[in-house]
Amino acid sequence: MILPTKNLDQSRAIIIVGGEILALLQSPKTNSKLWDDYKEFRLKQEYSSVSYDWFVLALDFLFLIGTILYDDGKIIRVKKR
Repeated sequence: MILPTKNLDQSRAIIIVGGEILALLQSPKTNSKLWDDYKEFRLKQEYSSVSYDWFVLALDFLFLIGTILYDDGKIIRVKKR
């Protein structure tokens, strides 16, 4: 689920979805704005769609590894030191 397997397409693995989300987080965004941007990104790349639940799992993963924060209603990418 986190990494691609023979039963899970690479473009749907949580680590790949998380990386795509991080690429879209150049500035703080609300959850709904980020979701809209992500759906548009997937369409442009001609990837299979990802459910909102899968998107939230990727956000959870990014939060757990310390790459995003949630502050004042917005998702923020953590800057490297």
